[in-house]
Amino acid sequence: MIASLAPEGKSPAPDGPLAPEHYRQLAAANERAKKIRNAAGVAAFNGWATAILAILSAPFGMSGLLVTAGLSVIAFNELRGRRRLLAYDPSAATLLGWNQVGLLAMITVYCVWMLFSGISGEGALAAELKTHPELAEAIGSLDGFDALYKLAVVAIYGTVIGLSAVFQGLNALYYFTRRKYVLSYVQETPGWVIELQRTT
Repeated sequence: MIASLAPEGKSPAPDGPLAPEHYRQLAAANERAKKIRNAAGVAAFNGWATAILAILSAPFGMSGLLVTAGLSVIAFNELRGRRRLLAYDPSAATLLGWNQVGLLAMITVYCVWMLFSGISGEGALAAELKTHPELAEAIGSLDGFDALYKLAVVAIYGTVIGLSAVFQGLNALYYFTRRKYVLSYVQETPGWVIELQRTT
């Protein structure tokens, strides 16, 4: 980092480009920027994890392509927000917060659609057994299996909605609260330090 320009415990060389006070300002700025850099790290993790999920969902037909497109937009915004955070742009925190709200909305819509499909139509097991009558005869009545399948659908997608509300909700709140740290950093840090950090 920039603070390492001067060896630890030693004063900068007299002929160096920066005075001792400049090094102190840089060190103080780096300390104040820790929460911003941490948020950028979270955005990087979220962005790359979402990009991987987007790639993995691509092979699953038309629904997979729609999910891939949605996740790709979310991943792009996460990585774009990370870059803007590291440039100390306060609006980056707002972008990242709303990006998580958008991801939560996308997950919720997908799960509700899967719930509706799973409950309103016949179960996947029932549909499969209809194509293999010999298995259906061996198992007997499909009513119990169909009810069990629908219960599993509700449990799985209901849990995904609940966990997403907690995880994405906390992520959004975390990002939104980073805005005040970026604003404070910009107000308290000398302009030359911010420009130097943006370029390095």
